[in-house]
Amino acid sequence: MYPNLFYACKDLFGIEIPILNFINTSGFFIALAIVVAAAAWKTDLQRKQAAGELMILEKKMIAGKPVTIIQLLMSGCAGFIFGYKIIGWFLSEHLNALNFIFSLQGNWIAGIITAIIFMLLKWVEKKVFQLPVPETIIIKETPADWVTRASIAAAISGVVGCKLFSIFENWAQFKANPLDSLLSPNGFTYYGGLILATITMWLFHWRWGKYRMRIADAMAPGLMLGYAVGRTGCQLSGDGDWGIINTHPKPFNWLPDWLWAYDYPHNILSKGNFITNCQWGNYCYHLSSSVYPTPLYEIIICLILFMLLWSIRKRFTVAGKISALYLMFNGIERFCIEYLRAGNRHIIFGMEITEAQLIALLYIAAGLLLYHFCPKLNINKHIAPN
Repeated sequence: MYPNLFYACKDLFGIEIPILNFINTSGFFIALAIVVAAAAWKTDLQRKQAAGELMILEKKMIAGKPVTIIQLLMSGCAGFIFGYKIIGWFLSEHLNALNFIFSLQGNWIAGIITAIIFMLLKWVEKKVFQLPVPETIIIKETPADWVTRASIAAAISGVVGCKLFSIFENWAQFKANPLDSLLSPNGFTYYGGLILATITMWLFHWRWGKYRMRIADAMAPGLMLGYAVGRTGCQLSGDGDWGIINTHPKPFNWLPDWLWAYDYPHNILSKGNFITNCQWGNYCYHLSSSVYPTPLYEIIICLILFMLLWSIRKRFTVAGKISALYLMFNGIERFCIEYLRAGNRHIIFGMEITEAQLIALLYIAAGLLLYHFCPKLNINKHIAPN
């Protein structure tokens, strides 16, 4: 296991790069997941645009206006947050980014300096394009043009959703100490993030009206790919998303031990027994009993599902079918994998299931309903006149 990229680089290549201590493996793969999902989404949107399945929006805007106070203040706020937290993290002695970011700590000097720099950059940007007399121009936008902005909005809302859903799952703990629960780097639930991010994306693309379902179809394969990449971070860092203890013998002799049962050495939670002669700082523990490496199973399954969705996406001309398949595949995968994961189980409708399995069942039901009714949502190919 590699808690951060410093230990990964040192173990794999024998090279020590101190600055990599500051890049958490789990966080790195979450960021990478957003990038690859956005890239796949944009690629398919461009394909749909070329095929005439999406429309172009025309929007009037005034070019050449001078910078406004509101724009300067917004740039300054963004710069302050970036400097206070991100640059402050690099300048601090904290090795764990999440511990620092989800705290009240920061660097005021870095925040103020970065805020001033951001405001100056915004002023220069506007000054360069400022005209003696502002002009009204018409710009054309496609859904692919909004991928970066939408992905950032989804990422932010996803983090908020993960934290909120975790609070609901652990309500007693939250009531006992609300501030610690909110600022803790631990306690994130995937489905909460997915639900809130989905709502955000739907609202973000409201302007495209009935074409939103086609935009969602283009997003579906990328979501599956992004989930697989994100789970890679869980597996490599040992962030606690592993399964239950596995005491069963391997079903096949050729199967590697780490694929059947794993003890997650150097996990970031420092859980288990101390590793003798370990020189990895706070990351010198491995689980006392080997568990199912469920993140690894999800990586394999979701990569297969991504390739399946990507290969069949052109065969469906009815808007919503690919989205429906994604919902069903996602729900089935998560429902099944939960049987190997540790979690709070409840008796619901006579079944002993986890909260994640209940949501997975809702995903499957939603996918089935959408697949059945989406022919009624189908739209004719259309593209707005240029």
